[in-house]
Amino acid sequence: MPDSPLLTAAAVAVITLAIAVVVGVGIKLLRSFRELGTDAERATYNTLHAASSAGQHLRTGLNPAGAAKASRQLRNLLGCDALAITDTAGVLAWDGAAEELKPRLMELAADVLIGGRTAVLQARDLGTGHASGSFAAVIAPVRAGSRVVGVVAAFAPAAGAGLVRATSEVADWVAVQVELAELDASRTLLMEAEVRALRAQISPHFIYNSLNAIASFINTDPERARELVVEFADFTRYSFRRHGDFTTLAEELRCIDRYLLLERARFGDRVQVSLRIAPEVLSTVIPFLSLQPLVENAVRHGLEAKEGAGHITITANDSGAYAEVTIEDDGVGMDPAELQSMLAGHHDGDHVGLRNVDARLRQVYGDQHGLVIETAPGEGTLITMRVPKSQPGHDA
Repeated sequence: MPDSPLLTAAAVAVITLAIAVVVGVGIKLLRSFRELGTDAERATYNTLHAASSAGQHLRTGLNPAGAAKASRQLRNLLGCDALAITDTAGVLAWDGAAEELKPRLMELAADVLIGGRTAVLQARDLGTGHASGSFAAVIAPVRAGSRVVGVVAAFAPAAGAGLVRATSEVADWVAVQVELAELDASRTLLMEAEVRALRAQISPHFIYNSLNAIASFINTDPERARELVVEFADFTRYSFRRHGDFTTLAEELRCIDRYLLLERARFGDRVQVSLRIAPEVLSTVIPFLSLQPLVENAVRHGLEAKEGAGHITITANDSGAYAEVTIEDDGVGMDPAELQSMLAGHHDGDHVGLRNVDARLRQVYGDQHGLVIETAPGEGTLITMRVPKSQPGHDA
């Protein structure tokens, strides 16, 4: 049956209207783009837009999720075949081709991470030239202050002067984002450090078990129960005090002594403790509650899971301009890679106290004064803390 003239006219009208809408939108977009002016102005806009988009993903610093999203924008910005972002521990993101080089990137970037100078590697240096194509690389350091915290690596068929300069500029831009993220983190730490130090480190697990241990002595040994109640009260009073961000090593050791008295009431001879303390460092000022969480970590995550008795050794030595404190246990140990990831803030874990103390030490004294932790599964854990003996402006 042939179409009626009325139906045909309606169809033509609809199609004409659709074409008019599409053409109108296209003209509007074209006019908007032309309002940017010259080709150079449009190129500038595209560059700034890509940088802005990538910056949103790096607001929390160098981490796998943010780096993966930012790398796509940055690769388009450089016009390279592949782009990678690393921190000092591993590859955070890889976008584009040449993935056969990804397992080798940290080896290729080792000199850049150590020396802080951009490296240009030709295809013969990389050993490329497979069916997927030949690639050269520009590896530029990402600096945060005086530290090299990662690299930006760009891969392309040739590494000319333009790509070298552009990659270095992108790495410097990434460094600015990292420094801004660290500044934000520092501001947050400044506001939250006291609450975290005073409260988060006193785990409900410890309080619950201490009260249960005290209750177990009420009928069998009332005198010891009374002593433990006094120790528990003194410990919690010190731990939840409201004044001061600093204390002395002597005060912190007294807190640890009360804590261990309560733990030994629960574990008995399973927890053995040795102390070797140099008297000349007892007056050293240290951040409040910076040692007790380390000892609690040794008990909870080192000895509690171990069969039989465990031993904790606490030492404090005079090391020239510094006081060096170590907490060592012969417990079950930790996986170093998981510990490093947790300290870097990539995920939450059971060792929140370690991350809290490490972050506060770095905030107060600088990154070179973070915790040094030596551990392995089944090998126990050794934690070392070094603080300056002279600290103008820090009062206990």
